[in-house]
Amino acid sequence: MRVTLRNLTVSYQPRGGNRPTALTQCPGSYMSSEYAKQLGAKLRAIRTQQGLSLHGVEEKSQGRWKAVVVGSYERGDRAVTVQRLAELADFYGVPVQELLPGTTPGGAAEPPPKLVLDLERLATVPAEKAGPLQRYAATIQSQRGDYNGKVLSIRQDDLRTLAVIYDQSPSVLTEQLISWGVLDADARRAVAAHDEG
Repeated sequence: MRVTLRNLTVSYQPRGGNRPTALTQCPGSYMSSEYAKQLGAKLRAIRTQQGLSLHGVEEKSQGRWKAVVVGSYERGDRAVTVQRLAELADFYGVPVQELLPGTTPGGAAEPPPKLVLDLERLATVPAEKAGPLQRYAATIQSQRGDYNGKVLSIRQDDLRTLAVIYDQSPSVLTEQLISWGVLDADARRAVAAHDEG
């Protein structure tokens, strides 16, 4: 895998590959402490989204990842090798690109969402009712790299797709989701405005 960001090229070859793992810089550039801090912020964000403390990482990894080392990566005090970064990404269960500064989850930015699902409330709805929505939400979370687990923004296209899955119109499905407490009542306006447009 090869990722190029601004003046930095990161190459990673999984174990067993023939090419060496390398962290290189383009001529006339250097890896700044600011970049290391941005990388650390991404590492911290993924860890906290997963509800892990630094000691929780050490425990979950059975000592493979020491709290003091992960903390120093997160603060930007210690350089992380490409190999270790790839291993951390694997430990957290996210693509390595999600940890690199200057990248957005899932690629290009999309328009701001207007509908927000309450995932905590969704978890309380019986599976026979909410199963399709729970699976759809999990897929969106995975695609976006959104691991906070509390809320999830969806788009009008997502609502239309869900309406097909539930064999209902978007407005009827919106009312159902509001009655479950999964969508806020303001969702009615967003759906109505979209239907008029």
